[in-house]
Amino acid sequence: MTYISRIAESRLKRISESGKIAIILGARQVGKTTLAEHVLNGQQAVFLNFDIETDKQRFLAASHLPPDDAVRSFGNPQFIVIDEAQRIPETGRIIKGWYDSRIKSKIILLGSSSLNLMNQSAESLTGRNEKIFLFPLFFREIIRSQTWYSDVFSDEQILQHFYEPVQSLLMQSLVFGNYPEAVLTADKTKFLLNLVSDYLLKDVLQLGLVKTPDLIKKMLMLLAYQTGSEVSVNEIASNLGMSRQTAERYFDLLEQTFVIFRLPAFSTNPRKEIHKTSKVFFWDTGIRNAVLNEFSLNPLRADIGALWENRVIAEIAKQNMLDDQKKNLYFWRSSSGSEVDLVIKENENISAYEIKWKKQAVHKKAFFSKYGAEVKLIDRSNPMIIF
Repeated sequence: MTYISRIAESRLKRISESGKIAIILGARQVGKTTLAEHVLNGQQAVFLNFDIETDKQRFLAASHLPPDDAVRSFGNPQFIVIDEAQRIPETGRIIKGWYDSRIKSKIILLGSSSLNLMNQSAESLTGRNEKIFLFPLFFREIIRSQTWYSDVFSDEQILQHFYEPVQSLLMQSLVFGNYPEAVLTADKTKFLLNLVSDYLLKDVLQLGLVKTPDLIKKMLMLLAYQTGSEVSVNEIASNLGMSRQTAERYFDLLEQTFVIFRLPAFSTNPRKEIHKTSKVFFWDTGIRNAVLNEFSLNPLRADIGALWENRVIAEIAKQNMLDDQKKNLYFWRSSSGSEVDLVIKENENISAYEIKWKKQAVHKKAFFSKYGAEVKLIDRSNPMIIF
């Protein structure tokens, strides 16, 4: 399959050259293994996948050997790459021992769930690792993969000379999302439906923390209908006939397995501003649409505004994660009903944005008078905007 260059490539190369352990976290099928294979092309590397029993046993057998002998059992490679590393809880402890023994092989861990890999392996590897959060493709990466793209063009020139192709790609992105295979395959609908049914919830269900799989699937559907809206955990729990505690746990599981994320409310004055609620977004709009089995490419579809808002906020959130979360992202609503879709806070600097599918005037005097930040518009005319 065609490889689409990733912005994360340079980050992985830098970590590998530093000698630290690289941990790549992201949902299944976002391209973690492909990224590692591409960056390590031409170098001697051993790839183990802990979803494969023989690979697990090979690793566990090596773990009982002295570190140098363990590496020798793999053929003394330049790199040892472990996929689905969270499948063995002891991975972090074992790798820590190898690393501290200064083995010559460099190590890359890949995980489709941050639950075990972050809580156990990463804890064992404190100070020895750097993480890369890999999500579905950035729209900019999709643009750069087109035959007509040239890096001599600025974003403004691309939009000027290729406006229609860009808008067509944008609509495809909103409906089918940005998973690499969803971008490249001809049968996008089939891929997404299979992804949701066969892979998406695999990590959640394998953890054994969900006793009724149908409930978490119903929760996903409710969240898909409420994309970009403030979500009440109590209301979700009531609708699904579960306790608030169970609903909160399911929310956390869906976040930790990179399906959804929550955007908290921005507030410096809790008495006059909403501050205890969150909005829920999907990391990928294709997954959201697959949950609802709704793949219309009609730009007039009823939920186009919600899809556009989800896509813009997810794009900015993905970049923020890749940049080690240097910024804090929020939405804002006053008790009197004034709203702002996205507030970005970096140190003491505040930026604010309204996200609308169509260009329109933005008047947000309440936010400006309180925070001194002008609320700017993000509409479909510049889909490559990134912060």
